[in-house]
Amino acid sequence: MSETIFDLIVIGAGPGGYVAAIRATQLGMKVAVVEKRAALGGVCLNEGCIPSKALLDSSELFALARDKFALHGINVSPPQLDLGAMMLRKDDVVKKLTDGIAYLFKKNAIQRFQGSALLRGKDTEGRHRVEVAAPAAEGQQNLLDAPADTVTLTAARVLLATGSEAAGLPGIPFDGQVVVSAREALSFERLPEHLIVAGGGYIGLELGSVWRRLGVKVTVMEMLPQILPNMDRQVADTLYRSLRKQGIQFKLGTRISGVRRIGSKAIVEFNDGTGSEEIDCDKVLVAVGRRPLTAGLGFEELGVVLDGQGRVAVDADYQTSVPGIYAIGDLVPGPMLAHKASEEGVVCVERMAGQHAEVEYDYIPGICYTWPEAASVGRTEEQLKDAGIPYRSGRFNFAALGRARCMDESEGFVKILAHQESDRVLGVHIIGPRASDLIAEGATVMSFGGTARDIALMCHAHPTLSEAIREAALDVHKEAIHA
Repeated sequence: MSETIFDLIVIGAGPGGYVAAIRATQLGMKVAVVEKRAALGGVCLNEGCIPSKALLDSSELFALARDKFALHGINVSPPQLDLGAMMLRKDDVVKKLTDGIAYLFKKNAIQRFQGSALLRGKDTEGRHRVEVAAPAAEGQQNLLDAPADTVTLTAARVLLATGSEAAGLPGIPFDGQVVVSAREALSFERLPEHLIVAGGGYIGLELGSVWRRLGVKVTVMEMLPQILPNMDRQVADTLYRSLRKQGIQFKLGTRISGVRRIGSKAIVEFNDGTGSEEIDCDKVLVAVGRRPLTAGLGFEELGVVLDGQGRVAVDADYQTSVPGIYAIGDLVPGPMLAHKASEEGVVCVERMAGQHAEVEYDYIPGICYTWPEAASVGRTEEQLKDAGIPYRSGRFNFAALGRARCMDESEGFVKILAHQESDRVLGVHIIGPRASDLIAEGATVMSFGGTARDIALMCHAHPTLSEAIREAALDVHKEAIHA
């Protein structure tokens, strides 16, 4: 058993872990990263954010060719889907990005260890020990930097960034064939005839959109009375109507109680409040949330405390109940978002280095990459009303915007919420074309304490989609030009 000493050991190479590792080396630390996978990037890059967006873009192009090219005077034969080629493109996008992270590790002299990590307490000099067991799968390449099957790393600090996994439905286990998670739903070998999506959140709506665009019958079952419960109601309701027009069927206020397999198909039992019913399908995508990956790390033996939701309890420096052990990302409270994990990783190691840094949690955007896209930052109208905060609302529809009309993407709007007295922007909510990109302006203005008037005074290029943000800001004071 060999032993190597580092300043920091990062467990997990997802968007929280690998970003933290790179920033730590920039700050002069000697860093090791332990990751179970052969590929870097974690769930986000390998089976989440990136492959889903690759398929969303591909399926959007397919739908445009089928449904909208003729509107632009482009006459083509009905497009034929080559699902295998689409999946190969998705895999190629993922590989290029994982290879890019591997290059960054070499560039920053980060030592990488593939295997399962186990916290083993401190050595005689007070350093934390992390035991790494190499992958045991037959034929799998051993990427450990030491020849032994097990290596013990030591460091003054350990950063936990192991992420999360898909949560299942009670009594309905994943089987990877009919009852699937997002991992399998990103790699179907053929189009299912009928896909049932359990959960009306971001993941379920995005993947449901992918397969609906490609011609699959999609039914979304959500136990709450609305989709996207944490998003602005007007935005969520507009998206709901749009997805219904696209052919996605919804059963809201509905609870799935069981799934019976019949050969390669399934019978789903559900209750919408009026009694128990059944419906048949080919696949059931369970997208009801995610849970932190905390098992098998040695938390109990070491005394790492979890909160009531199974997440790691940390202080303002992201330090756990055990001094010298830190946690970020999906392991700790807050939204389970890749960019949130990355921000926490940077701030955590900067604080280790004595810098003053913090994550501005109030200004973390949330995005649903459907078509149209929906994006929000800050508080919703519902939250402001509940908190008794006086506010003004400004809104501008993309239908009145020249660039959106040129793109034939006139559905949706921008809404800006500003404090009634100070005019400070409290929330920005967008549904429409490229909302995922447009929301950055709202986050920027809010981070600097900007007002609706500040946005209105900035010259926005014409014709662009960003003009809708300025018009919404003007509308806060009922001064919109093109409303």
